[in-house]
Amino acid sequence: MTTKTTKSATAGKPAGLSKPAGPGDHVYLIDASGYIFRAYHALPPLTRPSDGLPIGAVHGFCAMLWKLLRDADELAPPTHLAAIFDKSEHTFRNDLYQGYKANRSETPEDLVPQFPLVRDAVRAFNVACIEKLGYEADDLIATYALEAKNAGADVTIVSSDKDLMQLVGPGIVMYDTMKNKVIDEEGVVEKFGVPPDKVIEVQALIGDTSDNVPGVPGIGVKTAALLIGEYGDLDTLLARAPEIKQQKRRENLIEFADQARLSRTLVTLDTQTPLDVPLAETAVRAPEPEALLGFMREMEFTTLTKRVAEGLGAPVPEGLDKPKKTARKKKDDYDHPLRQSPRGASGPSRDIAVQGGSPRELAAERLDRIEDIPFDRAAYETVTDTARLSELLEAAREQAFVALSVKRDRADPMASDVAGIALSLTPGQAAYIPMAHRAGDGLDLGGGPEIAQIPPVEALKLLKPLLEDEAVLKIIADAKPAMVVLGRYGIALDSVDDPTLISYALDAGRSDHSLPKRTAALFGHACLTEKEVVGTGKSAIPFDQVDVARATEAAGEEADAGLRMWMVLKPRMPSEGVTAVYETLERPLEPVLAEMERAGIKVDRAMLARLSGSFAQTIARLEDEIRELAGEDFNIGSPKQLGEILFDKMSLAGGRKTKTGARSTDAAALEELAAAGHDLPQKILEWRQLAKLKSTYTDALPAYINEETGRVHTRYVLASTTTGRLASQEPNLQNIPVRTKEGREIRKAFVAEPGKTLISADYSQIELRVLAHMADTPTLRQAFADGLDIHAMTASEMFGVPIEGMDPGVRRRAKAINFGIIYGISAVGLAAQLGIPRGEAAAYIKTYFERFPGIKDYMEQMKAEARHSGYVSTLFGRKVHYPEINTKNPSLRGNYERAAINAPIQGSAADIIRRAMIRIPGALRDAGLKARMLLQVHDELIFEAPEEEAEKTMKVAREIMEAAPAPALELKVPLKVDARAADNWEAAH
Repeated sequence: MTTKTTKSATAGKPAGLSKPAGPGDHVYLIDASGYIFRAYHALPPLTRPSDGLPIGAVHGFCAMLWKLLRDADELAPPTHLAAIFDKSEHTFRNDLYQGYKANRSETPEDLVPQFPLVRDAVRAFNVACIEKLGYEADDLIATYALEAKNAGADVTIVSSDKDLMQLVGPGIVMYDTMKNKVIDEEGVVEKFGVPPDKVIEVQALIGDTSDNVPGVPGIGVKTAALLIGEYGDLDTLLARAPEIKQQKRRENLIEFADQARLSRTLVTLDTQTPLDVPLAETAVRAPEPEALLGFMREMEFTTLTKRVAEGLGAPVPEGLDKPKKTARKKKDDYDHPLRQSPRGASGPSRDIAVQGGSPRELAAERLDRIEDIPFDRAAYETVTDTARLSELLEAAREQAFVALSVKRDRADPMASDVAGIALSLTPGQAAYIPMAHRAGDGLDLGGGPEIAQIPPVEALKLLKPLLEDEAVLKIIADAKPAMVVLGRYGIALDSVDDPTLISYALDAGRSDHSLPKRTAALFGHACLTEKEVVGTGKSAIPFDQVDVARATEAAGEEADAGLRMWMVLKPRMPSEGVTAVYETLERPLEPVLAEMERAGIKVDRAMLARLSGSFAQTIARLEDEIRELAGEDFNIGSPKQLGEILFDKMSLAGGRKTKTGARSTDAAALEELAAAGHDLPQKILEWRQLAKLKSTYTDALPAYINEETGRVHTRYVLASTTTGRLASQEPNLQNIPVRTKEGREIRKAFVAEPGKTLISADYSQIELRVLAHMADTPTLRQAFADGLDIHAMTASEMFGVPIEGMDPGVRRRAKAINFGIIYGISAVGLAAQLGIPRGEAAAYIKTYFERFPGIKDYMEQMKAEARHSGYVSTLFGRKVHYPEINTKNPSLRGNYERAAINAPIQGSAADIIRRAMIRIPGALRDAGLKARMLLQVHDELIFEAPEEEAEKTMKVAREIMEAAPAPALELKVPLKVDARAADNWEAAH
């Protein structure tokens, strides 16, 4: 859909007009409650500058409504318009099924006051505001839609709610304003696999987790569509269910037939809802400028108010441009290309860059403006000559910032070549430079056998000075893979801003930070998916075989989206206090990790093969023992069969039920049974652990050995966990167990090159040290200062026993409590871990808090902080958000509270090792050492160094790691790092 401005649909309509809908009319029905929630979760937080009132959803709603009235695009302007709200939670569906919508979480605290404000906004627009006690908005919309359709009018339902798709058909479409997309009958088929008149049948089978509609267990959308397509409707399907060949599907359809029928009733919209406001009274009326602009001025919507005033031909309200009181800005926060008018630039980027106001206002204003610039893939340019490329590079230098997308021919950046690079200088525009596209399997990529493109040597020769120029900011979403692959060409990316990491610093715990998800949330635009570009499965092709025109669309869109995301999110950082987090913990770590990934680590392939054979023998022995204990042959990997053995045949107690009604046989359930003295669950746990180690490591690792380097190159993910901990993937080297003999054997296969040694530098009990600092516990602080065995000291304090000659079992209990407290362990959890009665475990925890009252105070403080602010912070300012912590669901609330207790501890420890990693490469260079940092595994760093440099390398690593919090923070307890050198990882650890 293209965006165009049309004359206001409200022009000349007198207030209070009543006009029956009929042929030639166009009725718009806005799912207002649904839009409010969607706007709240999709748009950045926004508060009124004068008093901090949350207004983000109100602003989004007003912008949508104004655009709907002014810019109807290909849809006809509305002649009738109504915003329809949910009035109450209890409807006839709750009488039919008590569980209906019972699992919905509490409305976010900062959204609650925005509902009445949105109603006020609707009235200010002079639009009908409709709700009815005891009825859902969807039923009102359905009734109005059918009445309008029967009267001969066209209907557009402004919503993306799948429940409303059953109404789509001739004369009725849906319109998703956040994606600027019309949903017609074809769109419904794409969503459900069936036409609109069969949507109810599919929904009856699949249920709806958001509304707690049960459906039939085990049946998803694809299966439901196939079944309804074959049998025609739900009643016929249920009547003929015994004919279905798939046993589980047949059994579920027979067992849950009544549940499916109930679900159909719950999802069927009521088209006979009594209407208090006649359709004729929804006729579009012109807003009163004074009322509408007054409301917007009261909300302090600076840019939107000006835009509406201009559209209405009315003067801008007085006082709107008066500067708000803001904190004095720091030079480093604002002297940035983002705040400057680009030299020689024109068009949208200049218009966006010069906006003033507070950082939060700037972000909101930019979002308003950027939303009005369409994503037009057809507008992206393919650059195939060096003269044009040179022009673009010169423009980037003049502007001093450029967004890039570096496209590789395969997923692994260490085994990839650059297929092409896209750049974007202003939102809505992008250019793609194809370099190494090729025909494959007889494909015609455009241009015949000779594809028009700039050879990599020529293109990269022109690009390299810009990519390495510290005076030009390169904006690259998820920049690390680009750093790795460009490093293979001898290009060291410099001066990079990563919108993904900016998003992570701002919204850890409340947003998905990937470029496609963030683009959809911020701008309502769906980026091309990998499936759409390269395909999936066996039919997937490398990116360098993608048609150049299609590659231009995909790469250009990534660069364009990255630029927009950066422009909107970057200004938020100063006002939300996370600039230091991004600039000291996120941004500088990315190139360090890129170098670690490029370095990789050597793995002994022969040793892995021997281990795999040994594991296979042990697994076979365990399987024999398991079947003997079970008294029969069964599929050990089947949770269902295992549950039948344990709980039906052997009648073991325990085993909570899963959502499907079956007894759980997960690790926690088996550990509980094993702790009760049962042999079979213990053998199953051993079998699972060994089978996982074999499949995940000894069998899989050889496939990850790079052909060129002979080493394994894991990939690190920065924006994965909420607490700042790094994740490792392909392969994941952070989950190799260190406490089991088999896990330690696998670590032995990670070896140093000849003449070199591996060094492990590991923080000693860093999270307990952070806890001692944060809880300000004198006893623990003194114990760390004195270098005591902290677990023995804890046992001595709790149980009144001397440290000398302490029973190892007593120390083990104290250790379990020490680490359990960090994770908010309960008496139930501690009892299961130690194999003791729950009452005894509760007494241990009570004694612990009595001996260390500061820890209890810390825990309560963190829970209160999270409930009040929606987030907790690490010692270095990283915010970890828990937006749903005030839910009324006690189980979920408990989980969030435990996470809020742990996050500042684990997150601070993660921040400390990040600070160390950022400094270590420079420290090694300054010391004249050739050592390289290879791996990070939680609190441990792995280096490879020449044997003769081992001692000096360990000294540098210890010094940097132990002093990592300074100068930002001086811990009240000393950090301790243990370092050792050996020829393999296990021996070094």
